[in-house]
Amino acid sequence: MVTLVLGPVRSGKSARGAVLAEAAEASGKRVIVALTAAVDPADDEMRARVERHRRDRPPSWTIVETATQTPLPALLRDAPDDACVLVDALGTWLAAHVLELGDLHDAAEKLDAAGTELVDAVEAAVADIIIVGEETGWGIVPAFPQGRLFRDALGRLTQRLAARATRVELVVAGYAVDLRAIGTRVTEMPDA
Repeated sequence: MVTLVLGPVRSGKSARGAVLAEAAEASGKRVIVALTAAVDPADDEMRARVERHRRDRPPSWTIVETATQTPLPALLRDAPDDACVLVDALGTWLAAHVLELGDLHDAAEKLDAAGTELVDAVEAAVADIIIVGEETGWGIVPAFPQGRLFRDALGRLTQRLAARATRVELVVAGYAVDLRAIGTRVTEMPDA
């Protein structure tokens, strides 16, 4: 089962992902948390955020930092069927790819290729997967090219994942809504 939990910043989406992971653990699954942030050692504030996410997880959960340990696609492909992998979060995973780009030549294609690798891993996975991610486009158009590339690539990737997910939830102001239960898909995304 694949669950995609989307929402804006500070909406409660990580907390919702944790609630779903707790339910999976209660049903007998072991929980693996994929923390996706690539943290600059000089960024004390971001390190504190990551540490808070670590502390907030039950000690029975296994924490894997995908930027320094196991890449996210490999973690998803290799997780056993008795596991539930909580990915927190899709936006920080993609942001790390944007930072690695350097040159923006063919950047959209490179980001979409990374997204395809992730989608393929989700499709191949035997573990349950909960992906927490940011819904895009609820603000101004970014003033710099990397921001626009990120926003566009994240929007394409979340639509591709949502099309393959068993459940898609939107979290706003701490409330989760099951989009498949109330919504109708309005666009078809090409497999870019």
